[in-house]
Amino acid sequence: MNPIHHTFHINDIDGERLDLAVYEYPSRKPTSQPPVIFFHASSFHGRCWDAVIAHLPDRHCWTVDARNHGRSSKTDMRNPWPKIGHDAVALAKIIGLRDAVGVGHSLGGNQLTRAASMLPEAFSALLLIDPVIFAKDWYCLDDYDASTHFTMQRRNQWRSADEMFERFKGRGPFANWDLAVLRDYCQYGLLPDPAGPDAGFVLACSPEAEANVYTSSCLRQNIDIYEHIAKVRQPVKVLRCTKVAETIQDLNASPTKPDLASHFANGLDVPLPPNYSHFIPMEAPALVAQHVSSES
Repeated sequence: MNPIHHTFHINDIDGERLDLAVYEYPSRKPTSQPPVIFFHASSFHGRCWDAVIAHLPDRHCWTVDARNHGRSSKTDMRNPWPKIGHDAVALAKIIGLRDAVGVGHSLGGNQLTRAASMLPEAFSALLLIDPVIFAKDWYCLDDYDASTHFTMQRRNQWRSADEMFERFKGRGPFANWDLAVLRDYCQYGLLPDPAGPDAGFVLACSPEAEANVYTSSCLRQNIDIYEHIAKVRQPVKVLRCTKVAETIQDLNASPTKPDLASHFANGLDVPLPPNYSHFIPMEAPALVAQHVSSES
């Protein structure tokens, strides 16, 4: 699968100019179905959706690398949560998105919810896959320090995507991943090391950027996500892991408020069997594609 790689220039919420790497997957069959746009989780990238899109040959699909991820601009890392929604709105306007099915996983679910409230005409339905939208009492921090977060210890330098793939295959949270997704995660999740061609590769989402996403997530100001939820009128399906995380540090369980769907005007809760973790699109791309198709 070889999507068309675009680079779109946007102005973010603070007026800063950003480049967003965007991937377009034209329909491989004649279709009158609405387009689909996918937003990825923290530390991932747009090409992690390739295995899902492979099951949607009759859909015109889009994916995007969020700021500080993939091939998009590396910019201010402090509290990206309010900014990513505005990034998605700016992108939707550039590509003329209208009545699309929006799909967001984890960070991307939060991003999609913000975007749908600000530009409702762009979306006909939302599929939120274990979105990082917490119970209100989790939003309790006035400030944060990313430097001590465990993701700062992630290995950042690699000789190749093959080395990264072999290192992760069958281990930890990657153990239940579809191998095609893991291959895409590694293949497109590295950038050439700025030190030069002999230095190998570094993560396209740096440990510092990932740590800022996690540690800023519980800031009091980010409870504004509930103001966005109140404005969403499209049908919303919340596909979630049933194991509830006690803290955001638990990457295998769900950080999503268990009754989140009830906060939407037209929400549907879809809890999955306990063998699924937070990484639903990585574990079951065909299942996710089925849910996308059902939102048409």
